[in-house]
Amino acid sequence: MAGGGGKIQKKVLLLLYAGLSLTLASGSPGRLLKVLKMAGKEWEKINREALLQAIKSLYRSSLIDFKELGGGKIRMILSKSGKSRVLEFDADNLKIKKPLDWDGKWRIVIFDIPKDMKKAREVLRFHLKKLGFYGLQKSVFVLPFPCWDEIEFLVELYDLKPFVRQVLAIKVDNELHLRKMFALR
Repeated sequence: MAGGGGKIQKKVLLLLYAGLSLTLASGSPGRLLKVLKMAGKEWEKINREALLQAIKSLYRSSLIDFKELGGGKIRMILSKSGKSRVLEFDADNLKIKKPLDWDGKWRIVIFDIPKDMKKAREVLRFHLKKLGFYGLQKSVFVLPFPCWDEIEFLVELYDLKPFVRQVLAIKVDNELHLRKMFALR
């Protein structure tokens, strides 16, 4: 599911959220109709097999759930964590909150993404740099601030779970250099 899987997962989450917001929305019928039409067009653009894979991945990640309606019908719904992810995160505007005091721990992201997923690897590197990570090596990045949820979101969004590890470390051999890079005391 290289490349397109994460985009489809994002669409599924956003479309489910749009459905949730429709049931809660109190707006003009014209406005609701416009949202419905937009959502319908997005569903038409999705490859059905890729959609099934994306749904399975979202279910395994506990971002979506299923509710039995009876008569053999099942409704796909956002889980509590899926709702918070949609509300909290937008990959293009993702930011890491920097605490006032450093806790003395290093957050290290290590990845080994296959060659046939080059685009996903480049996108992950782009996001890590944008978030303020420092590259220790081509596939090893470090940051001194809590970022577990943000990295998990990116990993799920781009379907990279098997290839990315997060490490929480208390000591790095080039710590003086890193402290200077991040302006830490």
